[in-house]
Amino acid sequence: MKTRRFLPLLLLAPLAFTAFIPGPPAPAADANLSKIKLPAGFTISYFAQGVKSARELAVGSDGTVYVGTKDDKVFALPDRNKDGRADEVVTIATGLNAPNGVAVRNGALYVGEINRIVRFDNIAQRLRQKPKPVVVYDKLPNKDWHGYRYISFGPDGKLYVPVGAPCNSCLPEDPIYGTINRLNADGTGLEIFAYGVRNTVGFDWSPKDKALWFTDNGRDMLGDNLPSDELNRAPNAGLHFGFPFFFAGDVPDPELSKGKSAATYAKPARKLGPHVAALGMKFYTGSKFPAQYRNQIFIPEHGSWNRSNKIGYRISLVKLDATGKQAVSYETFADGWLQGQKPWGRPVCLLVLPDGSLLVSDDQNDAVYRISYKG
Repeated sequence: MKTRRFLPLLLLAPLAFTAFIPGPPAPAADANLSKIKLPAGFTISYFAQGVKSARELAVGSDGTVYVGTKDDKVFALPDRNKDGRADEVVTIATGLNAPNGVAVRNGALYVGEINRIVRFDNIAQRLRQKPKPVVVYDKLPNKDWHGYRYISFGPDGKLYVPVGAPCNSCLPEDPIYGTINRLNADGTGLEIFAYGVRNTVGFDWSPKDKALWFTDNGRDMLGDNLPSDELNRAPNAGLHFGFPFFFAGDVPDPELSKGKSAATYAKPARKLGPHVAALGMKFYTGSKFPAQYRNQIFIPEHGSWNRSNKIGYRISLVKLDATGKQAVSYETFADGWLQGQKPWGRPVCLLVLPDGSLLVSDDQNDAVYRISYKG
């Protein structure tokens, strides 16, 4: 009788006890990400980590994100379950010459190396095959100084690629230096679109009037506060933005400006911080951020080296007027990669995803972040 009386309790006891076993602890908040300050309602998380020297970003029609680097590799970051974090980091190419630039068109991944542009066809179906690249154009200068290529297809269907100056400030013999160029998708028809551009590693087109906007880094060795970096607008081809004679519109080069007039050259749409290294800007064309951010310009500032006190290491926001042609303000949007005078990360390039979130690459922390708005 006693055995029969306690048997049900003995059978139930393990189940009852198991119900109170705690689950695995929740992952701790990332100590670095908790330092990032954003406007109310915005959050930042890791889209991917372990993406060495992450630079320009592009997205394919299936949502796979491609990452160029200043190393020798190109990565793919698929997010098949659409949970806002990459499922894995896939190395799709190695042995390239600082493949900073990436762009996607008609299922092909275009990659901008220092000396050439190559193409990987049907890339989404060949992520793990290490496909052999097709050479699109191989006559770019092979100089490391300001040699990172940022590439993107414009509204005209042409591929845009800059060629930075091979110096701090000089008058290069080859006219292709200090320019933004464009060519057909098959590599033919290279032409100079904009002149006098010292070093742009970021540009985008206005969603309103399709004008090209680009960041440009000012020269070094003129002191902490001169010159400012630039945000420029090029509504048409053929404009000259001052390099190497003038910087930020009105700062003369001590030697090369002699006999020149600043009035001759196109003025910046907005002066940015001095030596902040403004890079891969984007218009926010998504619908998830509040209305005041839509069609406005976000600029990752890689951070200064030529200052006694570092600045930059942040994402800035430039707001435009109702016409979309005039910059009316310049403010910090995301800050915290610089702690005191010690940076733990350096934002490089931005990408607006189809879900309305904003990706940010970081070539110091080897990561890609995702900024989203939850309200």
